[in-house]
Amino acid sequence: MSAFNDYSRKARQLEREIERKGVILGIDWDDAVQVRELARQALDCKLGEGNCEPKDALARSRIELFGLAQLMLTVMKNSANDNILTHGGTAWKAFARALWAEHDVKEHRG
Repeated sequence: MSAFNDYSRKARQLEREIERKGVILGIDWDDAVQVRELARQALDCKLGEGNCEPKDALARSRIELFGLAQLMLTVMKNSANDNILTHGGTAWKAFARALWAEHDVKEHRG
């Protein structure tokens, strides 16, 4: 079935949506501090808990951005499993770097 998956197209679509959410949230993908804070929020987000409630439009956009990141990770994983190299764009790369950095910090703390 992998022959029917267009991972590059999916990644481009997700990148476009990640960029749109970034505009809504006022994210400067070149601001490493701001993107790291967003990554910290993403890793701490647990739906149904107080730290990740869709209480307003900005909170919903932030939660949707976190979902898009999960979808991008899934596309990349599936692509790799099919031995296909798939890249995200600038926004995704900035966010992914920040997510990995924050993940590493959490691993060393816990």
